[in-house]
Amino acid sequence: MNLFKNKNYWFTSGYLFFFFVAWSVWWAFYAIWLNRTLGLTGVQTGTLYSINSTVTLIFMLIYGVVGDKLGTKKTLVWFQNILLMGTGPFLIYIYEPLLHSNFLLGAILGAVYLGAAFIGGVGFLESYSEKLSRKFHFEFGASRMWGSLGYAIGAFIAGILSSYNPHVNFWLASAAGFAFFLINCFYKIEMSKEEKKETSALNLKNIVNTFKLRRFWCLIIFLFGTSCIYTIYDQQLFPIFFTKHFSDASTGDKFYGYLNSFQVFVESAMMFVAPFIVNKLGAKRSLTLAGIIMGSRIAGSALVSSVIGLSLIKLLHGFETPILVVAIFKYIVLNFDSRLSATIYLIGFQISGQVGVIAFSSLIGSLYDKSGFNVTFLIISSVVFIFTIFSVFFLSKNKKIEKEIQNSAGNKVSAV
Repeated sequence: MNLFKNKNYWFTSGYLFFFFVAWSVWWAFYAIWLNRTLGLTGVQTGTLYSINSTVTLIFMLIYGVVGDKLGTKKTLVWFQNILLMGTGPFLIYIYEPLLHSNFLLGAILGAVYLGAAFIGGVGFLESYSEKLSRKFHFEFGASRMWGSLGYAIGAFIAGILSSYNPHVNFWLASAAGFAFFLINCFYKIEMSKEEKKETSALNLKNIVNTFKLRRFWCLIIFLFGTSCIYTIYDQQLFPIFFTKHFSDASTGDKFYGYLNSFQVFVESAMMFVAPFIVNKLGAKRSLTLAGIIMGSRIAGSALVSSVIGLSLIKLLHGFETPILVVAIFKYIVLNFDSRLSATIYLIGFQISGQVGVIAFSSLIGSLYDKSGFNVTFLIISSVVFIFTIFSVFFLSKNKKIEKEIQNSAGNKVSAV
């Protein structure tokens, strides 16, 4: 079927587009908002990230197990949709006042809401969309491209408005959630008897058996030491570090918003071609390549001092993310039961990353408070490179299956 005539492709892309708009209009400047608008210290910001990640773990487990059991039913999609629409009122009237008056309570309530809607919700929606791509025969990367495009547009808008009034961004998140709601109302998904039989056959034993596999734990260790460290750097450190290079905070915010948008436009284009790159290199080599890019970007931030140089460093994210996301799903399909794709993706990628954030956010926040950004960047980039080397020796490579995929890449639509 022609990709652009496939209605399921467009509905799935619509889900991803408006979700990422709703997320990016506030998340892109979350660390800056906490630091500058609310006046939180590096340790407090790190504590917030740690609490967010701790609570998010619960939602990721639920989303993974329940999502695989439901298959392509939209029950969890509706739940997430309600939270998206309530983003503005929650952030403005509950989260922000509580962070001023009762920091711990605000942090916990915020972690529950943001974890269910966004931080844990993104993994669920991606894995759900990947299921739809396999069911309706289109490239997941081509659909996920619209998510990156949505993030770019949202970040661009956020960069313009955040210096005036961050609350406007929060209301825009709710508006994007309403657009998501309209798509959800019109999109009807029928489950075949075979799909219902396959999902109903899943049980706890299937999940437990996955936990017994050596290749599962090797994947988690790799992602724990690379992606989670990189996430702290990209979300908690780099935005503040970059904007400090401007004499005027407002100018820095706007420029970062423009740069972030352009980076995600690059990411969007790369999402479309990432499946071809991953099919050519293979899942294992693609994961290693993503690790090299992550470590290089972190180290490069310590070695480059100009705004132009840092901007080019930022753009590396647009190449790393598509390769990493597509390669992970490809690796899961090659090495595990594809019926458990949501569980494995959320546990292997998302949960391992959040555990890393829990373990290292406050530590890294304290490190840059005491030693500065450059020393922190060099230390954490070394950690990422060590775990990237680990991937060369310990990640699995099913040569037979990958060869078949590479040979058929030009003739068939990829399962990812």
